[in-house]
Amino acid sequence: MTPDKFRAQIAGLTAQLAGRAIDAELDAWLNREHGAGSATYAALKASCEAGVAEGWLCNREGGGIKYGRIFKPADDLHGFSVDVVDMTDIAGPHHLHPNGEIDLHMPLGGEATFDGRPAGWVVMPPGSAHRPTVAAGRALVLYLLPQGAIEFTK
Repeated sequence: MTPDKFRAQIAGLTAQLAGRAIDAELDAWLNREHGAGSATYAALKASCEAGVAEGWLCNREGGGIKYGRIFKPADDLHGFSVDVVDMTDIAGPHHLHPNGEIDLHMPLGGEATFDGRPAGWVVMPPGSAHRPTVAAGRALVLYLLPQGAIEFTK
C-alpha cells in the first residue's frame, strides 16, 4: 500500500458520497453497503493498518492519540479531507462538524467501540459535535470531512 493507492481507494468511495446528505440515511446506507464484513471495509482496514505500520498514517501524536491528515480536500476526493486516528480507551478533543463528519470505525484485535458503536460507519450531520471516544480497546478511525471543516472547542 502507498499513499497514492490509498488516495485512489478513498476517491472511489467518495465518488459514491458526493452530493449525498450527511445524515442518518447515509449512515444506514454505508453500513449496509460498505459496513463491517464487506469487501470495502476489509480493504480500507487493511490499507489503514498498512499505512500505520509503514509510518505514513497516524504519524503525529498528542494527548495519547496518534493522528494525521493524510489528504486535504480535493476535487478527486470530491471535496473531502481524509484523516486517520489511532486511539486506545480514550476520549479525544471536543469538536464541531460544520459540514458533518463521516467516520469508519475499525477495531483492532477486539470489540472496541467508537462513541458507543461497534465496527462500521458513524455519520454525524452538519452542526453536530462530540468528543470522539474509543472504549474497550484500540481502534483506527478514518474521518472524511466535507471541505475539511472541523472546529475544535476549548
